[in-house]
Amino acid sequence: MPQRRAEIRALARLAGDELGGAIDGIGTTHRAISDHVFAAVALGVGQAALPVKVVHDAITDGVYRMVSGGAVTAGTVAELAADLPGIPMPSRTVYGSGLLAALQGLIGDSLEDERPILASPMAFRVDGEPVGPKDIGMMVTDPRPRIVLFLHGLVETEHAWRLGGRPSYAERLDTDLDRSTLMVRFNSGLHISENARQLEVLLRDLVEYWPVEVEEIALVCHSMGGLIARGACHRADAAQQDWVRLVRQIVCLGSPHLGAPLEQLVHVASAALDRLPETRPFARLLRRRSAGIRDLREGSLVDEDWEGLDVDDLRRRAIAEIPLLPGADHYFVTASITRSPRHPLGRIIGDGLVLPSSGSGRNRARRIGFDDANGLHLPGANHFSLLNHDAVYAALLGWLGDRAESQTPQAG
Repeated sequence: MPQRRAEIRALARLAGDELGGAIDGIGTTHRAISDHVFAAVALGVGQAALPVKVVHDAITDGVYRMVSGGAVTAGTVAELAADLPGIPMPSRTVYGSGLLAALQGLIGDSLEDERPILASPMAFRVDGEPVGPKDIGMMVTDPRPRIVLFLHGLVETEHAWRLGGRPSYAERLDTDLDRSTLMVRFNSGLHISENARQLEVLLRDLVEYWPVEVEEIALVCHSMGGLIARGACHRADAAQQDWVRLVRQIVCLGSPHLGAPLEQLVHVASAALDRLPETRPFARLLRRRSAGIRDLREGSLVDEDWEGLDVDDLRRRAIAEIPLLPGADHYFVTASITRSPRHPLGRIIGDGLVLPSSGSGRNRARRIGFDDANGLHLPGANHFSLLNHDAVYAALLGWLGDRAESQTPQAG
């Protein structure tokens, strides 16, 4: 299959190129350190150190070029695996798609330009296969007028919802509620606003081609997915698109509405590392992080937050405050790795990636507008626990269901 061969060859070449680039960076660091060492030696022995430095530089530069070139050659040779029978298409398998999702999350914007075969466009997925909005209704057993759409987070795929090998929320809701559930996969390395634009088109077409008239749409989102959902609904609301009036619930699980501290730390660290020649290669490595990751610094949802700006500028950006979608119920779930969110460690690292204040959209400087009564906090849980947790599922039943006996749990 041409698609399978193209994916494997692109992955192999990317692996070789990235390894070669990493080795070049190590060589640059080595050279910067050795230059300082020989400069210090020259202070004591004068020009006698120069011949030794010339020989040292020639040998080490040659070694790094040879190793780097070997890595690139190895990647090229690995491309031959694409012609071997029995190797599945990576993007259609759980582990292969997970590898691609990690690459996309880290450098997905570069892949979009340089290796588009590895940059999955946003699409519905059924058993790993991409399905367009015109066909998704035929892939669903008993299409219903009420739809729940699941959006994953950074460096994830739709398979992430089956954390621990347990049935996903979607699989359980198919049985417990009168709704059709759909999974979406996207390139999480793109700008959040770019993915929001793609989701806007996907949902518009879904409503147009769904086999029965759509009455309601619920969006259940993990991490970055919540920001993309908010961005898509904001765009559609501003354009007065009909489909957005069908969105009744938006559930954000660990979404960094006010930004993620890890990205904020990396932003500062990359600037500090860029000041010295010994650490500059590491700064370049950090600055290769994708546009999607950079958008998590403050929770940027629209193009205006990044267009025409220096992405490495240390000055704090003034981002647009995007309101919640009028007419929809908004819910949020936060977590902390400590039993108490007031514990000092819990205050500093939250669920490991997102602070409870960011997940609830409220701190001293900013307030998104969530109703505290529509929130749930999970103590002693991490960011990825939210992908498949019984307390979260019980909350989803209460928030999305019609049954009088459905109650929102109080986990903490």
